[in-house]
Amino acid sequence: MSPTQRTLAALREAGYRAAVVERWNPHARIRQDLFGVVDVLAIRAGETLAVQACSSRVADRVRKLADSEALPDMRAAGWRVEVWGWTKRANGRFARRVVDVT
Repeated sequence: MSPTQRTLAALREAGYRAAVVERWNPHARIRQDLFGVVDVLAIRAGETLAVQACSSRVADRVRKLADSEALPDMRAAGWRVEVWGWTKRANGRFARRVVDVT
């Protein structure tokens, strides 16, 4: 299961309506995130959450969001913006690290 799929499952379990907003660009052969930084967008009553999902290098993703021209607009729109890093523990279970960059 990919970090994006783990993120979707966790958000849905928490009561969000969530969707993947990154797309595969076959011409450039890369994944393109919404606004260059969002993998998953989730909503529930009165709340919008943008998530950058990853399996490692959380600090790099936080820096990427901090440098994004879209971050001030997401904040102004009242969105929460988070990086969710997924790592496999010694017991075989995955743990989520959440960094709020709102």
